[in-house]
Amino acid sequence: MNFIPTQDETRLRAAASGVLPNGRPVVVNADGTVSTIVAAVADTVGTAQTFQTSTNVYTDLVYDSNAGKVVIAYEDNEQSRAGRARVGTISGTSISYGTEATFSSSATNYIGIGFDSNSNKVLIVYTDVGNSSYGTAIVGTVSGTDISFGSPTVFHSASTIGETRAVFDSNSNKFAVIYLDQPASNEGRAIVGTISGTSVSFGSEATFNGNTGTEFGATFDSNSNKVVIAYRDHGGSTHGECIVGTISGTSISFGSLTAFASESINYPNISFDATTNKCLITYYRDSNTYGYAIVGTVSGTDISFGTAAVYNSAETEYASPASGNGNNIIAYKDSGASNSLRYIRAVISGTSVSFGSESSALNSAVQFARSASAGTQFVIATRANSEPKGVAYVSTLGTLTNFTAENYIGMSSGGQVASGSSATVDIIGTVNAEQSSLTAGQQYFVQTDGTIGLTADDPSVFAGTAISSTELLVKS
Repeated sequence: MNFIPTQDETRLRAAASGVLPNGRPVVVNADGTVSTIVAAVADTVGTAQTFQTSTNVYTDLVYDSNAGKVVIAYEDNEQSRAGRARVGTISGTSISYGTEATFSSSATNYIGIGFDSNSNKVLIVYTDVGNSSYGTAIVGTVSGTDISFGSPTVFHSASTIGETRAVFDSNSNKFAVIYLDQPASNEGRAIVGTISGTSVSFGSEATFNGNTGTEFGATFDSNSNKVVIAYRDHGGSTHGECIVGTISGTSISFGSLTAFASESINYPNISFDATTNKCLITYYRDSNTYGYAIVGTVSGTDISFGTAAVYNSAETEYASPASGNGNNIIAYKDSGASNSLRYIRAVISGTSVSFGSESSALNSAVQFARSASAGTQFVIATRANSEPKGVAYVSTLGTLTNFTAENYIGMSSGGQVASGSSATVDIIGTVNAEQSSLTAGQQYFVQTDGTIGLTADDPSVFAGTAISSTELLVKS
């Protein structure tokens, strides 16, 4: 704890986290520091931004941090199922798109995309239906508002019908491409890809599970420098499993399987929060179809989990978590509310996860959800059931308040205090003489904007009783 008692035991000293103004309500943080109350600011979400007018089925997106653009790759279901991509430029909560580019003129399935921050290229992986459904990859280069491609490279000469993901390992500067070997009973496999110029080469493949099923997600944990895969173990009573992979050279090896859900689940997905150094895993349970999330912590080649929490108490499909800049969201299809597209903020604390308010419906009826962190914002892409088909939304997250019903401890005293400096806090039974314009005899309540007022706010927290126009008897 950072608290140090003064000679007067009704006052405390603690390190300030952020500037602490004089005479304001003070809350205590989990690390023992104290702060003034941060007022909540609502998220800002733009309107639907069309990237494709015809039907698409498989879509994924990634943020190119070098170009400052989002790249959306998708199957054009009404044009021979060709593989297309567009570059999006974010301005506020809007996206403008460059020229549509084709990366595969033959039919494509199960598209995944990742960004290589070393070569500043994107890698698109997909099932090439026009070539015996082989697993195929292609390198894309963003220039301005357009994207160009090298030549396709087969990474698996057998059918890879099922999820395909491209996860960039910034430690080794390699990609882990994760896919299913359909002829081999849908074994879950991974292979390491290295980009050179506009080409990609691959090492030897490794098996991480004997019967993965068709649903999984993957992410890179930049704290442990590991690839983490979450999947539905089709050969293990369809429960939820995770496995940790380590890239060395052009090979990848795996630790032991660890269950994050002992019951039957569907649609597992995963992202990594570099602020808390935790993985966020989403899924739904077959028993009630609710949307669940759970926090995973990687240690060596193993992963452990906290307790699962419900973020949507209705049928939830295609959840897509995304993490960036200390924030996490979960975009999902709310099948319990007319198949609408929604998202919710997830807050990781230790091994637990809590949630903000659910967004109102972004779109009234959709087929899937995909989300990606884009600098300080998030982009959510979906296939709508009505025209136009392919749309994306930009969300700028607001500010979460740090004020709860339990963490108010008193009033700041002795002048404004800089962040990191020692602050004096008047606590229960102390007279705080740093006020103005109070009415003696009136009770005052802590407000969510960091002031005090005569009416209770939400949450309702009693601040103290005024004994003069400048003095407040704290929380007596």
